[in-house]
Amino acid sequence: MKSFNKIRARAAERKGGDEILESLLGPVPDNAALAAVPDDRILSTMANRVFSAGFVWSVIEQKWPGFEEAFLGFEPKRLLFQPDDFWHDLTSDKRIVRNPQKIRSVRDNAAFVERVSDEHGGFGRFLAQWPADDQLGLTSHLAKHGSRLGGNTGQYLLRWLGWDTYIVSPDMAAALRDAGLEIAENPSSKKDHAAIQAQINAWASKTGLPRVHISRILSMSIGPNRSAEELREYMGD
Repeated sequence: MKSFNKIRARAAERKGGDEILESLLGPVPDNAALAAVPDDRILSTMANRVFSAGFVWSVIEQKWPGFEEAFLGFEPKRLLFQPDDFWHDLTSDKRIVRNPQKIRSVRDNAAFVERVSDEHGGFGRFLAQWPADDQLGLTSHLAKHGSRLGGNTGQYLLRWLGWDTYIVSPDMAAALRDAGLEIAENPSSKKDHAAIQAQINAWASKTGLPRVHISRILSMSIGPNRSAEELREYMGD
């Protein structure tokens, strides 16, 4: 495998220097801090990521205050108490994106969050206690037990919540292949994802960097060389 220091140096050169690269990495995440995140914010972020999948993110962000109103602040208990008519009416509610399947996923995920919260004393505590080196296990759990949380949606959910997450974007996969990792061009198999997790964990152990920083450095080391301004806008920084 190519040295991660070389990968980082290439990313820094592409972005105009190490100082600019550092500014694009974002804060160091604290998985333990998720224990204090209330369930309604967990469910809100789940819904945000589900509705954003395959859609223009900026539109979802602009409409999000309306989503918060329409879905009663995303309080799981309150939502689960609502009758079928409440959910049917949302399919014609102009405050939100009126996608029936995604609206239904909020109801399903409210039940998921409530169930996990009851078992662990809060969904955030469940996330905080999950081993940091087993992202693959966590995203698999989200995909299996949640609604529409599979694929990259689960990864983006964890990233948006502040869990130390790598995201297998096309650029990141290309950088891993360029570094010598034997994975498919569009990795989708369990074998490929296990190999990716093992390599990210190895670099995290050797460099001391959080996985989110390793992920971003990989993505910025190859592919289209987006400006720092474009990347900050994309990351919401």
